[in-house]
Amino acid sequence: MISSRSACEVRPAAELAIDRHGAVNRPDLAYTEEVARETAPIYEKVKHIIPAIEWPALAPTIHAINKLKKERNAVILAHNYMTPDIYHGVADVVGDSLQLAIEATRTSADVIVQCGVHFMAETSKILNPSKTVLIPDSRAGCSLAESITAEDVRALRERNPGVPIITYVNTSAAVKAECDICCTSSNAVEVVESLGVDRVFLIPDKYLAANVARKTNVEVLVWDGACEVHERFTAQELRDYRKTDPDVKIIAHPECPPEVVDEADFAGSTKHMIDWVKEKKPAKVMMITECSMADNVASETPGVDYIRPCNLCPHMKRITLSKILDALIEMKEEVTVDPAVAGLARRAVERMINLKS
Repeated sequence: MISSRSACEVRPAAELAIDRHGAVNRPDLAYTEEVARETAPIYEKVKHIIPAIEWPALAPTIHAINKLKKERNAVILAHNYMTPDIYHGVADVVGDSLQLAIEATRTSADVIVQCGVHFMAETSKILNPSKTVLIPDSRAGCSLAESITAEDVRALRERNPGVPIITYVNTSAAVKAECDICCTSSNAVEVVESLGVDRVFLIPDKYLAANVARKTNVEVLVWDGACEVHERFTAQELRDYRKTDPDVKIIAHPECPPEVVDEADFAGSTKHMIDWVKEKKPAKVMMITECSMADNVASETPGVDYIRPCNLCPHMKRITLSKILDALIEMKEEVTVDPAVAGLARRAVERMINLKS
């Protein structure tokens, strides 16, 4: 369920967006010679993971989405955890939370389709109040975002006056509005140290906070939240993998528990993990994160063998090609944020983004 409904709502399918952008006909999804020809370059990118027998069922929808997004002047932003048919097939921009937040501020499109979870769609709307922002499935939530509320943040401030509160982007707009600045896993240390204080709260991920605390002299106070995908990995699991295959390189996301990070050869955000593989080109690598990322990166790193400990995010997997197509046809699942909340949340997000400028 999406929290903070008073701040963020998903409008009914046929309310305002379809009136603003107009109706379109539902496309024919036959696998024709034209569809086969125009999607052939895409299939070259995903043939390592999608069997040829399945492509005729996927290609017509990919083709229809790519045509329709031009007609709608829409841009599709896709997180690194999207499935390969979305990541390589229809996405205009791919990346981690920080990359998507930055690109959301640069797009000239009228419509943003956010292929990720709801806090990402909120962030796009916060940064683009005049644009239509759609999420293909409003049920795509996040265990981290659900672990803390705006009321919790206000209580933290009351009990800890003067201590800055940094929120990971994996939070609702209402929570962001109560915080001083946002961060992502790729810039959390930089954000912590940018404040010039001795003590901060880093909410809501207790494992990210613990991993950041080990890289800075700033005292990092934590909240008891966790990602349901990354917290399932254990240090013993990684040691067992190494016993089975001593040559494998293991890289982990900092949302994993610190003892898991200690067992890894490298730890970093999804972007940093991808960059590490492209630079190091290990013979075998295991990504300790959401399973689909390895599928997406494999096509960009020929010669690297990916060992997949396949933990899937059930929320990310709610986003499918057919739901993206429905969103563009019907302009449904529009995300809105109360302007008063959005203004405060925007300040926290832009303060983070401006660290990079």
